[in-house]
Amino acid sequence: MVARFWENGRQPLHAKSPSLDAVRARIDEVDAALIKLVDERASLAREVAEAKRAAGETLTLGLRPAREAALIRGLLATPGRSASAQLTVRLWREFISDSLVQQGPFHLAVWGGDAAARIVEIARLRFGAAPPLAVCASPTAALVGAKEPGGVAVLALDGKTPWWARLLAEPGLTVFSSLPCLQSLGPQAALAVAQVAVEPTERDETYWVTDAAEPATHIELVLAREGVAARLIAESEGVRLFGLAGFFDRDHAKLARLPGALKGVIGASPTPFDL
Repeated sequence: MVARFWENGRQPLHAKSPSLDAVRARIDEVDAALIKLVDERASLAREVAEAKRAAGETLTLGLRPAREAALIRGLLATPGRSASAQLTVRLWREFISDSLVQQGPFHLAVWGGDAAARIVEIARLRFGAAPPLAVCASPTAALVGAKEPGGVAVLALDGKTPWWARLLAEPGLTVFSSLPCLQSLGPQAALAVAQVAVEPTERDETYWVTDAAEPATHIELVLAREGVAARLIAESEGVRLFGLAGFFDRDHAKLARLPGALKGVIGASPTPFDL
């Protein structure tokens, strides 16, 4: 009886709006269908882990940043009427997070500086509620956590602590995500680091560090002459962190010609999904 008010589950069939009771009944139906699908999805994630064990694979951190970005961008591009980008991203982050926990080790080490509560909040928004989370007293402790099996470090861009420069000496650790991943959730506040491979997606920002003494505006001009758009993200203790538009490998020829004795790429991440 309730279903007559909807065509393909979306559009009203009649000009007359359904009653409040009818809408509530339809919500109950949708909720019942959703919980069955959520349970099935969780079961499939468990089956993936079991299949890997049966094949003799060692279960490791299953993060695939480029694949996640493609999935979420595809979801956001799907025509719809009411679901916001925030709702879609948060739901699928939780699904992905739960799958990762079932498929291998996965835990968070978070350093938030003076904004600890905010950084913990956006870490949960990015990585979901499933992985254990430890709040660290220093960037060093967080980076140590990233070196552990299944470890991901989330570190604040506090403008005072150039922890990101240390990654030049830690080639096994890579920046793979910027937090938050939606502009609507606030300005860039942290980066995520792990022992994970980064690959180009449709839209990326590469993170490049230099100790060049020239003004930041001069460095941006030099980059522009090389065809690279850049923005200064942070600077402290004589080193600067720039965001470069696009995806660049660590040994990219253009970057080798840029100013600085101590310099290099420390990772890349997809740009915000609601750009």
